[in-house]
Amino acid sequence: MDLKIKKLSDIPVIKEAVTPQGGCSTSGCGSANDPTPELPQAIREKIQDHPCYSEEAHHHFARMHVAVAPACNIQCHYCNRKYDCANESRPGVVSEVLKPHQAVKKALAVAASIPEMTVVGIAGPGDGLANPTRTFQTFRGIREQADDIKLCLSTNGMALPEHVEELAALGVDHITITINSIDPEVGARIHPWVIWNKKRVFGVEGARLLIQQQQKGLEMLVERGVLVKVNSVMIPGINDEHLKEVSRVVKAKGAFMHNIMPLISEPEHGTYFGLNGQRGPTQAELTALRDACGTDMKMMRHCRQCRADAVGRLGEDRGAEFTADRIDELEVDYPAARERRDQVQAAIRESMGAKRLASTARAPVASATGKAASRPVLMAVATQGGGVINQHFGHAREFLVYRASPEGVRFEGHRRADLYCSGPDECGDREQVMASTLRSLEDCEVLLCSRIGIEPWSTLEAAGITPNPNHAMEPIEDAILAVYREMMESGQLAPVEEGSNSLMAEVS
Repeated sequence: MDLKIKKLSDIPVIKEAVTPQGGCSTSGCGSANDPTPELPQAIREKIQDHPCYSEEAHHHFARMHVAVAPACNIQCHYCNRKYDCANESRPGVVSEVLKPHQAVKKALAVAASIPEMTVVGIAGPGDGLANPTRTFQTFRGIREQADDIKLCLSTNGMALPEHVEELAALGVDHITITINSIDPEVGARIHPWVIWNKKRVFGVEGARLLIQQQQKGLEMLVERGVLVKVNSVMIPGINDEHLKEVSRVVKAKGAFMHNIMPLISEPEHGTYFGLNGQRGPTQAELTALRDACGTDMKMMRHCRQCRADAVGRLGEDRGAEFTADRIDELEVDYPAARERRDQVQAAIRESMGAKRLASTARAPVASATGKAASRPVLMAVATQGGGVINQHFGHAREFLVYRASPEGVRFEGHRRADLYCSGPDECGDREQVMASTLRSLEDCEVLLCSRIGIEPWSTLEAAGITPNPNHAMEPIEDAILAVYREMMESGQLAPVEEGSNSLMAEVS
């Protein structure tokens, strides 16, 4: 294998703009709500019910990860697969590793119990392609018994090229590659060694091998029409600025989406970075990098950095309902459950389509002075899913954050939160919980929820965050637009100069 890659310029890049699966180039492709280019219709149709690939779908559809791959073929300074906590959402974390037959039975049981589940993925706890026998046995078993379920794989890419043909043959057409660098010098600071030909290769040489394999695998997948999403971990001071070049290169080679994730580096997880004081990015740093990379490539902003055994919608985890001992006792009649799944998913797609039509039919609303608001506002939302505001503040374990501006609404990401209420008559350490929530939402001006108590209301308001329970059960974006209009009309937002070309948020 040629190992002459030494720097960025040595990595071959496709010279012409790639338009994966019938896509569009940078020019003339975008939306009022998001400066990122809009995905081509062919790709939107392919991911419309994939919660990990579609921001819209993640409100409605569920996914599951089956933990069948314990071994890994590279070492990452941000990973420690020995750690497990039932309440921890972090890649590589699992409570139990399954055998392939157990994973297949679990997939069928979850699909029968959670009819909105559309995707089964293998994401560890090691690397699926470092455990090819277990991975492909699992995929084949699911494909044979439930051909309506999408198959998905997350991989570091080290062993990807040798397995591309089998993945494509099995219909695994959604693959995520974690690519943290395209410069071996940078890569060596993140991945101290890789396994190649059954031997460890250290430092820059190992990083060079990893980069070469990742780039080759990416090109091979795109050639075969497989949708490729690239994940990158943002590590301040190591690869944060470099990820702009990573984004440019992977887009040129045909990846359709880039997911830049924050480093998780709490010391208690026992990772090299965590134990050596490497900090994760601030929310402002993460947003700025995503915006910088997102001018000509679709950014994923709804990632939850899920466990390798996650079950349910993004933001929830129902894995405890489907442990191996419970699954072994079940008799799953999947064909009988298939009809209900088809009905439930058809109804969800119809509802999503109706919401999209309603959105395009809205008429623009101007302020009483004819001027539009001049600055964006971040709003946090408590939701249990379904794309509506349907959660009590005290029951939220996370908040979705949206950016409202004269151009419309854009989803920015999620913020984790400690549970304020642990039962109907009992709450936890309120001061500690609220302090954590205020840190998480410090840049937000509004919090939308279905209900909220007087005490947390007062605390949030004193911190400059206005609670608003007046839009319970309304679609999230409609409510945000309505609140933004109210803020504009009340004079809370500074107006722009006369004659500005503002596309004011639209409301029904």
